[in-house]
Amino acid sequence: MPGTRKLGRATAHRMAMLRAMVTFLLENGKIETTVTRAKEVSSLAEKFITIGKEDTLHSRRLALGFITKEDVVTKLFKDISPKYAERNGGYTRITKIGPRRGDAAEMAIIELV
Repeated sequence: MPGTRKLGRATAHRMAMLRAMVTFLLENGKIETTVTRAKEVSSLAEKFITIGKEDTLHSRRLALGFITKEDVVTKLFKDISPKYAERNGGYTRITKIGPRRGDAAEMAIIELV
């Protein structure tokens, strides 16, 4: 279930961070973050790509309720989701890239497949 990790933040801060990261991932196709954040973002992004496969008013409103930019929602429904129409999940890839220099946190790149 997405959203079970607390990530050392209050609920509102955590949800705002995850919304921003999912929006950025769908906008650019790739982000670099810690492994635990990448796992959370992956599950949420996959959920919204699945929602984007069915282009209805209800699914658009669900996506607009979470994704922070309208043009990213349009891109999700017009470009990203149709690309994965015949695929049943596994839309993202997490690649570990080693520890961060400052605090040795395990870093990863999450990207759309």
